[in-house]
Amino acid sequence: MSAIENEWAVLDDLLGLETERVDVAEIDLCFYGRCSTEDNQDPETSYRWQLGNAEKFISGKIVKSYFDVGQSRSVPWHRRTHAAQLLEDLRDPQRGWTGIVAGEGTRCWFGNQFSLVAPRIHAYGVEIWVPELGGRFDPNNVTHSMMMSMLGGLSESERQHVQQRTRASMDAQVLNEGRHQGGRPPYGYLVVDGPPHPNPNRAADNLKLRILSIDAATAPVVQQIFRSYLAGYGDRAIATELNRLMIPCPSAHRPEQNKHRAGDGWQGSTVAAILQNPRYTGYAIFGRWSKREELLDPDDVAAGHVVRFRRSPSERIVRSRRPAHPAIVSVETFTEATLLRRKRAGMSNRARSQLERTRPIRSGGIYLLRGRVYCSACGRKMQGEVLRGAVYYRCRARSLAPGSATQHEHPRTVNLRESHLIGPVDGWLATLFDRKNLDSTVAAFVDAQNDDGIDSRRQALRQRIGQAQMKIGRHLAAIEAGVDPQAVVEALNSAQAEKAAAEVELNNLPKVERLTDTELRKLIESLGDVRAILAAGAPDHKIELYNAFELQVRFAHLEHRATVSASLCGDSTGVRRANRPLRTPPSPADVVGGGLTHAVGGGLTRSVPRQWPCRFAVNANH
Repeated sequence: MSAIENEWAVLDDLLGLETERVDVAEIDLCFYGRCSTEDNQDPETSYRWQLGNAEKFISGKIVKSYFDVGQSRSVPWHRRTHAAQLLEDLRDPQRGWTGIVAGEGTRCWFGNQFSLVAPRIHAYGVEIWVPELGGRFDPNNVTHSMMMSMLGGLSESERQHVQQRTRASMDAQVLNEGRHQGGRPPYGYLVVDGPPHPNPNRAADNLKLRILSIDAATAPVVQQIFRSYLAGYGDRAIATELNRLMIPCPSAHRPEQNKHRAGDGWQGSTVAAILQNPRYTGYAIFGRWSKREELLDPDDVAAGHVVRFRRSPSERIVRSRRPAHPAIVSVETFTEATLLRRKRAGMSNRARSQLERTRPIRSGGIYLLRGRVYCSACGRKMQGEVLRGAVYYRCRARSLAPGSATQHEHPRTVNLRESHLIGPVDGWLATLFDRKNLDSTVAAFVDAQNDDGIDSRRQALRQRIGQAQMKIGRHLAAIEAGVDPQAVVEALNSAQAEKAAAEVELNNLPKVERLTDTELRKLIESLGDVRAILAAGAPDHKIELYNAFELQVRFAHLEHRATVSASLCGDSTGVRRANRPLRTPPSPADVVGGGLTHAVGGGLTRSVPRQWPCRFAVNANH
C-alpha cells in the first residue's frame, strides 16, 4: 500500500468512506419466484430451475424462499400470497435476510410493478438482485431503472403474445376439428377419451383427445326442458316442475365438478343457461365467455386488475364447420327456442299473462292435482289455494288480458274443490284393474314395454359403430396402399371419435326391466283390493301415481262437470324419478307394484285398445 493510501486510511475510517468495493452478495438473501398453472407448468420443476438460476450469480446464502403458485404475473405483489408475506416480513428486523434475489425478472414483475415495489423494499434497507441485470439493482443508476422498466414492458408484451397465439390456435382447432377445449362438460354430456392425440409426442405417451358424449341419464332432461319451453312454459315454471319431480340439478348431479355451487335445486337461471347453450346442437362452440381484466379500483391503478368473465362479442365466437359431438336437440329446435326467447323479451305484461302458469306452493298445503286442472272457459291452469282448511283450484278473471273476449265471458272466480275429485278419480283408476278391464290394461303395459325407444336407440348406435369401423378400415387400407398418412389423418381421427362416442353412449343406455303377460297378471292380482289401497295411499305417493298416468282435469263451470283423462290414450310428455330418465316408459312393476304408491315414469307412449277406459266425467259443485 502506498504512503498516500496509508495517510488516508485513518481518515477514511473516521469518515466512513469505502475505498474498496465490498461484494455485497456475501449477505444472507431470500429467494422469490412465481409460476402459473395455466400452461400446465410443474410447480416443483419451475421452483427448482428458478432457484438454480438465482444461485448462479450470487455467492451469498439463500436462507428463505417465497414462491407463488397459480398466480398471474399481472397480479400486484400485495395480492399474491407469498409476495405479500415477503412484503410483510420486511417490517421484522429479525427476518434473517438483508437482500432479495429473483428467479427470473419477467416472472416476478409485470408492467410498472417494479417501480412500485422497489422503493418500499429499499426503504427497509433491503437490496434487490435481478438475473437480467447480472447483479444488484442500483436505484441511483439510471440505466438500471430504464432496464427494469423495459423488463416490465417485455413481460407484459410476452404475456399478451402468448394469450393471442393460444387463442388463435384454439379457435383454429374448434373451427376445423371441432375439438373440445376442456372445462366442465355441459349438463347432458360426458367427457370421454377419444382418438389418439394428433401431436405425435403426446400420442407416443398414450394421450388421447377428450370428446363429448351423451349422458343417457341427463340428456332426456335437456330435451324435456326444450319441449316445455316451446310449449309455453317459462324458465321458473320449468325449474319448479323439475324440482317437484325431484330431478337433481346440474350441480347435484355432478357435485365433484361443481364444488362452488350448493346443489340445492333448479333455478330459473339454470334453465335459461341450458336453453341458450348452442352446444346442444352437436356443434362445437368456443369463446361465448371470455376473461377480461378490469381495474380493482379505478381511482387506484396500483391496486391492480381482477379477472371477470364477460359475454364475448359475436365476432369472437367460433363455431365448428361440421358436427363435433352427438346432438341432444336439433338446430331447428334450438333456433325456434332462441327466437321465442327474443320474442318474449319484448313481450308486454298482457302477452305474458297468456303463458302457462306454475306458481310455487306458498300456503303449505298439499295439492294432489297441482298443475293438472284446467279451466274450460279460458284454457289456463287453475291455481291451487287453501280456503278454510280445504284445497281448491281457482281461476280468476282479473289475471286475464284486459279487454280480451274471454274476460267478458269468464266468471270473476271459478272454484273447484279437490275433495270432490279425488274419490271419483281413485275409483276410476281402480276400474282399470278390474277383471273386465284387466286384459286391456295388461296388453297396454306389455305393448308399452316393446316401444320404449331404448331398443331402437341401441340399434342405431350399433349401426353408427359399424359404419365408423368401416370408415377406419378404409382409411387404414388406403395408408397401406401408399396414400400419404397426413392426407387421411383428419378423417381417421374423426371416425375414431365417432366410434368412441357411440360406444360410450351405448354402454350408458339404461337397462329396462320387461315383464311377461303372466308376470304382470300375477303382480296385479297380488295387490288385492286396489280401491282400498288407493283410499289409504299417502298424498305424496298419490301425486306420483297421478303423474305417471298424466291425469288431466278440465272443469266446465257452467255444467259443474269435470272431465278427467289419462295419457294412456296417447303420448305423454313424461316425468322422472331420481334414478330414471325422462321419456323412459314406466316399468309395469313401478306402476302396479308397491301398492300403487310408487308409480313414476314417462307414461305409456303408444295408443291402447279403444275399449280401455281413458276418460270419464264427474259432477262437481263449486
